[in-house]
Amino acid sequence: MALQQPLNQQSTLPPAQPVYILRGHAAQIHAVHFLPDNLRLLTGDAEGWIVLWSLPIRRPLAVWKAHKEPILGLGSWGNDKIITHGRDSKLYVWQLRAEDEATFSTTLPIDDAVSERKQPWLIHSLTVNTLNFCSFAMCADGTQSHSTDILIATPGVSDGSTNITALPSEQRFATIPSPPGLKTGMTMALALTYTAQRSSLRLLAGYESGHIAVWERGPNTSTTRWTAIYTTKQHSQPILSLAPTPDGSCFFTSSADAIIARYSMPEAGGACEEKVLQTKHAGQQSISVRSDGKIFSTAGWDGRIRVYSVKTLKELAVLKWHKEGCYATAFARIHESAATDDAGGKAEEEGDLVKRDLTVSEQRVEKARRTHWLAAGSKDGKVSLWDIY
Repeated sequence: MALQQPLNQQSTLPPAQPVYILRGHAAQIHAVHFLPDNLRLLTGDAEGWIVLWSLPIRRPLAVWKAHKEPILGLGSWGNDKIITHGRDSKLYVWQLRAEDEATFSTTLPIDDAVSERKQPWLIHSLTVNTLNFCSFAMCADGTQSHSTDILIATPGVSDGSTNITALPSEQRFATIPSPPGLKTGMTMALALTYTAQRSSLRLLAGYESGHIAVWERGPNTSTTRWTAIYTTKQHSQPILSLAPTPDGSCFFTSSADAIIARYSMPEAGGACEEKVLQTKHAGQQSISVRSDGKIFSTAGWDGRIRVYSVKTLKELAVLKWHKEGCYATAFARIHESAATDDAGGKAEEEGDLVKRDLTVSEQRVEKARRTHWLAAGSKDGKVSLWDIY
């Protein structure tokens, strides 16, 4: 059921229900990630298994054990590369082309968690620090014009430090220390983003102490000097997640406490506007901001997925299905065609005309591509799929 208006306790609407439940993992889900075409979803669990799902048919396309320890994070690079980050101190980049999917096993871990499966082609392997449970962060390498290179941020060995590595070169791009004068403890959450004008690259870091820091790379691209331009502490417990908006204008943090905080992206030496929401729900993690910058979601230890307004921090929806805690959320990208269709009438009529010329299979693919998916992974090993706003 699609949510088209805010839900609250006084709402007369029936409780929202997931579009579908993906049952394939025997262990708790630690990460979910939509591939850019919105037709495939990656899920990773506490035993190191990865499942690539087809959203049009809601069936597995490829299953393999990527790591010997729990999955910490998932990502994608271009159209055919998948990034997995494990608690085994490894970050892998796999090449998995659409034309090769038929050669992989589709036997799910819940059916057989012992037998080895064929793995995709491993094209990069990085040894990284995983003494904490912090997932990697990534962004495009803006220092290289017209390049497909990316930057990967992972926690350093020293408390509060961060390493940034360039791919495909696998060269160390920067090593950033903990913020000066602060006892931050371990790095708990990371994000890489550019400012709204793409004038500078920023590293956002959340720490065990509840502090967050904004680091800026110097304007001279030939230097790797980074400066902490802003530090603050709105949380009394360790940071669990942080995420910037797609345009880099602001970012959000969540913690083991019940606070959700929003921060405007500070300029060097300038002020930062902060807004704090006391949610009364401790343990919200895996903040995900949708690509249109309108809403964000959290995964709750209470088994609830909550959806908030980016602009106002208002709680828009509470999605209840899982009986155990949720640890991961992700939004599919909102494509222009889907946004145009939401505007109404004419686009809908044109869409109906197009559907008449499509086969049933093609219609299923097109519907999956245009759906406003939100995926949530839980301790119960299940992934719920929702159609949101």
